[in-house]
Amino acid sequence: MRRILLLVLATISVSLTFAQENDSIIVLQSKASRLSGLIDIQDLVSEGFNYWKDEFKGHWAGVEIGINGFANVDYSTYPADKNGFLKNDLLRSNILNLNILQYSRGIQRTRNTIGLVTGLGLSLQSYHLNKNTSIAVDENRKIYPTTLYFDSNQKSKLGTVFLEVPLLLEFQVPIHHSPNRFYVSTGLVGAKRLEAHTKIKYRKDGRREKLKSPGTYSIRDYKASGTIRVGYRGINLFANYDLVSLFEDRKGPELYPFSLGIRLISF
Repeated sequence: MRRILLLVLATISVSLTFAQENDSIIVLQSKASRLSGLIDIQDLVSEGFNYWKDEFKGHWAGVEIGINGFANVDYSTYPADKNGFLKNDLLRSNILNLNILQYSRGIQRTRNTIGLVTGLGLSLQSYHLNKNTSIAVDENRKIYPTTLYFDSNQKSKLGTVFLEVPLLLEFQVPIHHSPNRFYVSTGLVGAKRLEAHTKIKYRKDGRREKLKSPGTYSIRDYKASGTIRVGYRGINLFANYDLVSLFEDRKGPELYPFSLGIRLISF
């Protein structure tokens, strides 16, 4: 009996010693804890997590072409026989925009899908008139129609050149990847007239000739246009509408230039 008791005590003693040597607390690191080592949670709370790291880039700079014409035409200050002397051939009247400078600024804190766009550009517009009709200016600086005839195939145009500065608000929608975005841009374009002229092209003795007559033609020195621009990837369209009449008040018919076109090259 004594031996059995000693054997039991020895067994209990060995068991207690083994438990003391092997019992330990094992801390399992959770996924959240591991992530906290890579990302500063405090930074996420205070600054937000920016998935759009690139700066906002608008759509203004580039080379654009299109057609232009006149809207809301009023010849009430002219006799009836002069009505419509500035009617232009829409499909043969063209516009060329050389938008050479651009500055974009995002207006969101943690996104780059809304921003302001400005820049600088040149707009060259020509209006294809009736082939025998041009314009001149009288002593009161009021324009009137004049007929010039050199040959049966001549062409008559009124041309202008404006220096433009836009102020646009642009909205972008990321599609699949951030570089591929649909955008809508709208705003105002202020412009300063640099040059105006009339031009008659004709043939004489089988040679091409042209009669170009520079002048102001009572066209406003400054103007403002409303514009809307939409695009996705290589397709970029624009539409402009002047908010003031082409000519100074009562110096010509009341008419408002508009243009529609597409961008060929983006900078």
